Amino acid sequence: MKPRKIKTGANGDMLITKLTLKNWRNFKKLEVPLQNRTYIIGSNASGKSNLLDVFRFLRDICKPAGGGLQKAIEDRGGIKKLRCLQARSDIEVKIDIEISEEFGEPPVWQYSLGFKPEGTGAQRIFVTQEIAKFNGAVVLNRPDRYDAKDRVRLTQTALEQINANKDFRDISDFLGNTTYLHLVPQLLKFSEASGRILEDDPFGQGLLQRIAKTPTRSRDAKLRRIQAALEKAVPQFSELKFELDKTNGQPHLMASYQHWRNHGAWQREDQFSDGTLRLIGLLWMLQESNSLLLLEEPELSLNDSIVSHIPLMIDRILRKQKALGRQVIITTHSEALLRNPLESNSILLLEPGADGTTARVADEFEMGLMNAGMTPAEVMLPKARPSHIDQLGLL
Repeated sequence: MKPRKIKTGANGDMLITKLTLKNWRNFKKLEVPLQNRTYIIGSNASGKSNLLDVFRFLRDICKPAGGGLQKAIEDRGGIKKLRCLQARSDIEVKIDIEISEEFGEPPVWQYSLGFKPEGTGAQRIFVTQEIAKFNGAVVLNRPDRYDAKDRVRLTQTALEQINANKDFRDISDFLGNTTYLHLVPQLLKFSEASGRILEDDPFGQGLLQRIAKTPTRSRDAKLRRIQAALEKAVPQFSELKFELDKTNGQPHLMASYQHWRNHGAWQREDQFSDGTLRLIGLLWMLQESNSLLLLEEPELSLNDSIVSHIPLMIDRILRKQKALGRQVIITTHSEALLRNPLESNSILLLEPGADGTTARVADEFEMGLMNAGMTPAEVMLPKARPSHIDQLGLL
């Protein structure tokens, strides 16, 4: 069966509908469905960030700048830090994803990647399994006879190689465009003093560079939408604009606030509040592309009244972008964010245990409560609390 290009658009986005893991960080074994909007909750150190990192890891393998599997593992501290501590006799790390055009439909693409140390010598990481399927038909199955003749080939995935992924490049393109945001305001405020800035830095240092590289017309339109939101969320906020420093050419955001003088007081991004910067980053990333978007604790530094509107804000912006089908995966601790009447199967609860962390959606009883009008904050969030938290004050 010859692969075809999957259509994109408001109703035809590529969506990861199922994730299966083996020996990945906190998760010895995991199999979960994913929705158009998935909210991941759990106690501290339960693995919320590590679950999001699966998608970043696959993105890093696909980066056009190179490095592939070996660099993606090295950037995470090596295989020993990546592999689940509960992995004993079976030390293979394995990631399986299913990609559909719409939720509830059979997967169009399936991709499976397994890897482990070679066991001797330099302890290189070898691919133990790499399979790609299109509508159930296998288009890649490794190791193959070429790998048997030259085992060094197994240090690279086919996913990262242009010549090798031509029959399933849709998967590589899709995963390579994944966007992750966990903006740290202090890094953005003092990015000029930190030396080399990575444009795709997940903590926001490169946000201004991303904005600077956006075509002027598109950039101005996006900033106008952000300005309209900030006018409602930030007291005395008046105007937002982009400019380049005339001295050194560095990009900056400038904000004007209402003032008793005729001309409002202008501030640069290093004078913005942390909450304002995080809100700008969130609103920009929502408009940037139609790819999978990963948001880590977007509620930080924001007032609860703003946080409670984040799910609605996401849907409104994506509707205007004609990208309502865009997949967004969010980690959160916020009661305000989960106070919304969300789809009952969109909540993914992580539960740590002696054999690693497991994950589940709401059970039948919990779904019944939410369908009857209770919110995820009332039904699911209490189950993400550490079991002995009430004893913390006795220390």
